[in-house]
Amino acid sequence: MRLLLLFALLAAPLAAAPAHFTSGEGRTHLLELYPSEGCSSCPPAEAWLGGLREAPGLWRDFVPVAFHVVYWDQLGWRDRFASKEFTARQYAYSSAWGSNTVYTPGFVLDGAEWRRSERPPAVAGKAGLLTVEYADDGACQVKFVGAGDYEVHVALLGGGIVSGVKAGENEGRTLHHEFVALALAAAPLSDGAAELKLPRADDKDVTRHALAVWITRRGESTPVQATGGWLD
Repeated sequence: MRLLLLFALLAAPLAAAPAHFTSGEGRTHLLELYPSEGCSSCPPAEAWLGGLREAPGLWRDFVPVAFHVVYWDQLGWRDRFASKEFTARQYAYSSAWGSNTVYTPGFVLDGAEWRRSERPPAVAGKAGLLTVEYADDGACQVKFVGAGDYEVHVALLGGGIVSGVKAGENEGRTLHHEFVALALAAAPLSDGAAELKLPRADDKDVTRHALAVWITRRGESTPVQATGGWLD
């Protein structure tokens, strides 16, 4: 009986240990890209973003996220990674900048419109320590050391994604995606801490995963601090 129990325990799958991510005291950039698989000018921007996977400072100096938008879907190709939520996020930025238009590819750096150039440099000054624990079931525990009324945003990212486009402006092209937002959740911080759970995402064709986490003041869009890292 004891041998059977031992064999059962050895055969049972072990739960993976939670992933831990911690920012430094200095501010980490949040770099956002708004692309679409239906936009012919987006592949170069996505290639540039994907190149940051090997860049010094990734996760320490900057956290990249690609939020695919839906307004190109009407031209014959539906972007499977696009969502109305991500599109509304881009419109909210545009409204905050005093504009009523959006475009792709659109870069946003720390809540401000940004023209792609060199990778974002390190930022001087202290922003507060952000720590995150992420479990395989999507549960996140977040702590942030900083005075103020804050909320946390957590995005599950996918990379190593290959898409063969069969219609629209990119018809016949093979697209490569990195740092694609697959799921997004937010929660207010209470006494500098929050618990939230990311919804499950369709992981089809996703080679690697990462987590992006950032803090904003309640009701604002400008990031105060960010962190993240690879999950696999």
